[in-house]
Amino acid sequence: MEKNELVIAPSILSLDYGHVDEQLKALMDSKAKWLHFDVMDGHFVPNLTFGPDILRGFKKAAPLFMDVHLMVDDPAFFAPIFIQNGADLITFHTEALNNDPSRIKALLQKIHELGAQAGISVKPKTNIEQFASLLNDLDLVLVMSVEPGFGGQSFMEDQLDKVRWLYNARKAQDLGYRIEIDGGINASTYKKALLAGCDTLVAGSYVFKNDIIKSIEGLLE
Repeated sequence: MEKNELVIAPSILSLDYGHVDEQLKALMDSKAKWLHFDVMDGHFVPNLTFGPDILRGFKKAAPLFMDVHLMVDDPAFFAPIFIQNGADLITFHTEALNNDPSRIKALLQKIHELGAQAGISVKPKTNIEQFASLLNDLDLVLVMSVEPGFGGQSFMEDQLDKVRWLYNARKAQDLGYRIEIDGGINASTYKKALLAGCDTLVAGSYVFKNDIIKSIEGLLE
């Protein structure tokens, strides 16, 4: 995959679980290449979602690139488990490791050693620039444009400043990490994200509450 190729990663957090087969078929017929898989432990964020068995089932039913976003207190414990069950990329929150660059770097290395790609994510109130020394170790940086934990929130446009900083840093240092954004992406906000420098868009409600194929195609225009 070209490093600047636009990727849409539909978030299964918004999947209609009364119509799973139908919606997964639509995803497979669409131009989506990734699935975004949100893991929440009920502690790091006030919600509880999917375990590794669910990931394994999705990987079998929809063999797309599995973009696993860990919103958990102990990402070092959970990362290997989800890699064993089909994660292609593990993104974890810096805040779960007290924003400690040495601890973050160690977990990135561990994920790479286990054969997966590795990324970090930051909440809206976390400064991204403090992780400048880690950029060369990353396959992806996920900017949250909502407070993590629930789907359907409104887009926080001020988070695009982080995207612009990441884009400029990547260009200046000729690095290869992808810039992903998650939260409130729809037919109007996606253009702002792309202009700021994103190349990976997580979309949940916008995709699954509308025509899946057409919604994804619209985000690629």
